[in-house]
Amino acid sequence: MPDSAPAAAALTRNNVRVSGRGTQPMLFAHGFGCDQAMWRFVAPAFEETHRVVRLDYIGSGSSDISAYDHSRYGTLDGYASDILEVCAALDLSDVVFVGHSVSAMIGMLAAIREPQRFARLVLVGPSPCYLNHPPAYSGGFNEDDLRGLLDMMEKNYTGWAGALAPVIVANADRPELSQELEASFCATDPVIAGHFARAMFLSDHRVDVPRVTTPSLIMQCAHDAIAPASVGQWLAQHLPNSTYHALQATGHCPHLTHPAETIEVLRRYLAAPPGAPVVATAA
Repeated sequence: MPDSAPAAAALTRNNVRVSGRGTQPMLFAHGFGCDQAMWRFVAPAFEETHRVVRLDYIGSGSSDISAYDHSRYGTLDGYASDILEVCAALDLSDVVFVGHSVSAMIGMLAAIREPQRFARLVLVGPSPCYLNHPPAYSGGFNEDDLRGLLDMMEKNYTGWAGALAPVIVANADRPELSQELEASFCATDPVIAGHFARAMFLSDHRVDVPRVTTPSLIMQCAHDAIAPASVGQWLAQHLPNSTYHALQATGHCPHLTHPAETIEVLRRYLAAPPGAPVVATAA
């Protein structure tokens, strides 16, 4: 078992919450500017069958902001280290890792470093690289637009949050969800958020993708402004042992906007042998 003091520190640092009556761990990791509450419509559906673990990255939710280290979190590897330290603290193995957006790459990096801990990866709206690299790769952003987005964050973080949240959610008939995401952005320390955003948007982890050996599910949304279809299709071609599933859900946050479909696809994937196609009808 892990030493109690370091284990307790990791669990407090990331505000780790454990629930459920099952034995296999299922770790839910949130996207940029969010916290573990974003999984509230999906995670409870797996508490009967799994040991559900949720956390907040440093600077998000109720994490211990005093643990923030500018150097450690200058790349996504620092966040992957947090995931592995939480797994060690809870003595987890055979983990189903469910990561939204940037957490998809964080989970992949963690699985590359300690593949023995992970049974499957579920990648919701993943992107290994947000920049376009024509003609071989279309990440969705050109460099000028992306740097402009980051500059706007630094100059007017509140305005950035208000403008981007509806674009990310992309469900105009559910304005309350855009408002929730905007509020979540604004609750995050803007300095930490800006540093995290640069670590995320300016990263290029395409070279790491073929190194992943853990069976993976790629969940691709329609009309996703952050991780377009071209990215999901690229991953499907380059990620070993992966299953690709195009959701009917639109936007970048299906666990908020279309939780029933997200739950159904997850259940069908976990019930099938690795590599089998997911056949699901959204509720």
